[in-house]
Amino acid sequence: MIKPFRIDIPQADLDDLTDRLSRTRWPNEVADAGWDYGFPLTRLKELAEYWRTGYDWRAQEARLNELPHFTTEIDGQNIHFVHVRSAKPDALALILTHGWPGSFLEFLDVIEPLSRDFHLVIPSIPGYGFSGPTHRRGWDIVHVAQAWAELMRRLGYERYGAQGGDFGSGISLALGAVAPDRVAGVHVNYLPTRPDPDADVELSKTDEARLDKVRQLMANRPPYQALQAATPQTIGYALTDSPVGQLAWIAERFAQWTDPRSTISDERMLTDISLYWLTATAASSARLHRETPRRTEPCPVPVGVAVFAHDITQSVRPLAERLHDIRHWSEFERGGHFAAMEVPELLAQDIRDFFLTHVEADQRRRPAVAL
Repeated sequence: MIKPFRIDIPQADLDDLTDRLSRTRWPNEVADAGWDYGFPLTRLKELAEYWRTGYDWRAQEARLNELPHFTTEIDGQNIHFVHVRSAKPDALALILTHGWPGSFLEFLDVIEPLSRDFHLVIPSIPGYGFSGPTHRRGWDIVHVAQAWAELMRRLGYERYGAQGGDFGSGISLALGAVAPDRVAGVHVNYLPTRPDPDADVELSKTDEARLDKVRQLMANRPPYQALQAATPQTIGYALTDSPVGQLAWIAERFAQWTDPRSTISDERMLTDISLYWLTATAASSARLHRETPRRTEPCPVPVGVAVFAHDITQSVRPLAERLHDIRHWSEFERGGHFAAMEVPELLAQDIRDFFLTHVEADQRRRPAVAL
């Protein structure tokens, strides 16, 4: 059963957040620390004070409630999603999937341009936001992809495309493998490519430089990733009990993963962070790092890739083509890991180009099958 959903955070939860922020126990910081030891104290105090006294969750809640929200239960798990239908009845449907530490909020600025040509389904990953915490093992990207296939079936979409970044990329590619007869194509704006000494491919200097960056990350695994992959429950205690802890944990990712020219406002970032805090999903969202295997499975349906210059890593096409049927490849000088928030106009156009030019055009060119 699919039920309408309205966001309505209890006032007591908002009051509790304000109270906790007012009683923050701050650590000290060495002189001239900058970013050498982690998130700078002065900047975090500034964000925390704005969250406590200037940020208006109710205003954001009202804006979000202008969208059509729904929930359903799949495999014992609550699933929240936004469903926006295009004015074109025969439009292709797209399911857009966020990652960590993002949320369905990432896609707010691409809804209007994309809904001109596509029906849009924008779910919250199980364990995230209004989908609520997961309660058992096994919710990895393949399990999520299977849930997405069931969600699209319930909505009546027999054929659809998938798009995502971060975990949303892995889930979208897995969806192509789970339901290849239903998924028309997959577009991703994050596609890690690992060095492969056995790959018999010719790499450019740019490709080699990109792989060097990957090797450095593999040799020095980011602390957040190591903790969430190893002990998500342990870090979950701190993040669920301390709003400033949750603030620093996510704000650091926004600071380090975005284009230096990014225009993501503190207000937009705090809305995303508030979503994690108000739904108490720090631990359950972190579990996806532990549950999901690091190996990438081939995707059998057409794939489009958008590479943004300031993302965590940049894909290497000759290696990506060994795993996936790449039909479309774009490179952008602007934008980082949160492309849908940083450069929504570029991402929306690239999604449109892939699905309308490569996927739907190929479908129209196929010869009719005589019955």
